Amino acid sequence: MTDITPINWLRLLTLGVIFGAAFVSTVVALEGVGPLTVVAFRLGLGALLLLIFAHFRGVGLPALRGPKAGKIWASAVGIGVFSNALPFFLLSWSQQFVASGFAGVCMAVVPLLILPLAHWLVPGEQMNLRRFIGFTIGTCGVFVLIGPAAFAVTGGEFESIARIACVVASLCYAVGAIVMRLCPDVDMISLSAAALSIAAVFVVPFALMVEGIPSDVSMSSLLALVYLGALPTAAAQVLMVQIIRSAGPVFISLVNYQVPIWSVVLGITFLGEDLPSGIFWAMVLILSGVAISQAGALRRLFTGRATRG
Repeated sequence: MTDITPINWLRLLTLGVIFGAAFVSTVVALEGVGPLTVVAFRLGLGALLLLIFAHFRGVGLPALRGPKAGKIWASAVGIGVFSNALPFFLLSWSQQFVASGFAGVCMAVVPLLILPLAHWLVPGEQMNLRRFIGFTIGTCGVFVLIGPAAFAVTGGEFESIARIACVVASLCYAVGAIVMRLCPDVDMISLSAAALSIAAVFVVPFALMVEGIPSDVSMSSLLALVYLGALPTAAAQVLMVQIIRSAGPVFISLVNYQVPIWSVVLGITFLGEDLPSGIFWAMVLILSGVAISQAGALRRLFTGRATRG
């Protein structure tokens, strides 16, 4: 039984703004530290905050022993790698060469990439004709978003590689979503704390070895780092759990419509970004593809019908 209340709409809007602003904050953070340090700080602070929150909620980390403990911790590793460590690094690195709005629009690709993965990996989630049409339209949007230059041999043209890295980050998020979907039943805050902790253990030592401890970080970069760890990494996870538990997983998917819009608006407003000319057509195609592919689920959300999508 879903509970689509004004408070959940407010939570959803807040989540969209938080995620959209994360791309702008990453650009600011990169002015003072390297991409690995951005990821390490974000994961380390996010993991610490969620561990504290899980402790005070009395749930702690998932049990190490039990009939499903192995699958739960394997899922935590998968989520830590594919939903956190890899995409965080790919996006942080790529935003040295592409606009934050571009990276944000790429996040609209996530539900499209989930479709073929779910078709093969999740029982009952086979791709029908409508979903295939939506996936095809959205994929066209991805090609418009990346641009033909990304597929040319350009030598040291990092912008083209960075565009592809943004899409690969979206693929990582899609894989992480499938892993989370297949994870056995467990407290989501506990699972999230475990996943972020694992990701931090992987990334922090590597970041220190490669980039070392930053010596001269501006206040703006430091504040951006704190924002990235506290809000889009830790607090957003709590909001997501609240929304999923009360309004359902279909409702939370609506955030994918917000993130590209907020990232573009905030990037233009605060960073004065000059976005690629085709980005708006790409956004139209991608969001249209998502809307078509998710039409059945959205219809059930707003009408309360129980028919399959």
